Amino acid sequence: MTDAKTPRRRSLLKGAAVAAGAMSVPMVSVAQTTSLRFQSTWPAKDIFHEYANDFAKKVNDMAGNRLKIEVLPAGAVVPAFQLLEAVNKGTLDGGHGVVAYHYGKNSALALWGSGPAFGMNANMVLSWHEYGGGKALLEEIYKGINMDVVSFLYGPMQVQPLGWFKKPVSNVAQLKGLKFRTVGLAVDVFNELGVAVNPLPGGEIVPALDRGLIDAAEFNNASSDRVLGFPDVAKNCMLQSFHQSGEQFEILFNKTKYNALAPELKSIITYGVQAASADMSWKMIDRNSKDYIELKNKDKVNFYKTPDAILKAQLDAWDKVIGKKGGENPLFKKVLDSQKAFAERAVAWDNDYNTNFRMAYDRYFGKGAKKS
Repeated sequence: MTDAKTPRRRSLLKGAAVAAGAMSVPMVSVAQTTSLRFQSTWPAKDIFHEYANDFAKKVNDMAGNRLKIEVLPAGAVVPAFQLLEAVNKGTLDGGHGVVAYHYGKNSALALWGSGPAFGMNANMVLSWHEYGGGKALLEEIYKGINMDVVSFLYGPMQVQPLGWFKKPVSNVAQLKGLKFRTVGLAVDVFNELGVAVNPLPGGEIVPALDRGLIDAAEFNNASSDRVLGFPDVAKNCMLQSFHQSGEQFEILFNKTKYNALAPELKSIITYGVQAASADMSWKMIDRNSKDYIELKNKDKVNFYKTPDAILKAQLDAWDKVIGKKGGENPLFKKVLDSQKAFAERAVAWDNDYNTNFRMAYDRYFGKGAKKS
């Protein structure tokens, strides 16, 4: 028996299905792009500026069209050492540099990079920062100097050379009276050693060395030193030092601009920092080792190991500096105590677990190695 209401029921069902189909069509919206203008503290040709661009590209790629970070080189908007103030004021939305460059605002800031860090290497200092209380301490310092910024640390650097010299130094006495470029607490360490220090930005070092305004200088690594022109003005580089043996990079955001970002964009930035940190450390090994060979073979640079007597003198000077600064600045001592507690177990673990890889290297590449 046919239901008289069936045609009408079918018509209603068909209409409901069409309506449901229409409702299921997604609404297309165009996401608004947030553009952030960053500046690095490095010249455009320096590998450090390349690292800044690498970080920005990772974030931009992951964020799609929702976020775009543009990175300008040092001096494009403000001088290198004025980056923190510019980000704080909103003149820049963010920046790329090192914490030690803000040393003049609070001496404790230089402890993220300057000095022997109780035997920690750069990756251990980053571990302390992320898991040992360093991040909260850095936030406390920035709050105390009224810097409204969000800071991310990343990118463990290799041990930095003692520096470039017109003549190699073989003892502590030869350092006395030298006009020398360095930054951070290394300024105080070298002053203790009788050195006359001038804390120039990276792009100004080689011209000053060329004109004789300084006698010697340190910057950072084989790739940066080579492209900045150090081998054109000096042919002697002293390797190994405690003045900056555990430094890392800093990525800064203006806090207001950062807080306005959607939660998922903040997560992209966090994971972008971590990815950039790993990638930077891998690229550093590849590029620095290549440029080290080029400096020796093509640029005819003479490399010397810094004598142990000078290294010991640095540690003696460091102890004097931290004793003085710790007495003047409670936050300085607070950071030191935190680092020391972390280093006591972390460095003990590292020393006990890790082997001396020089034995393996010498076996295959040393003077007595068998040629295959």
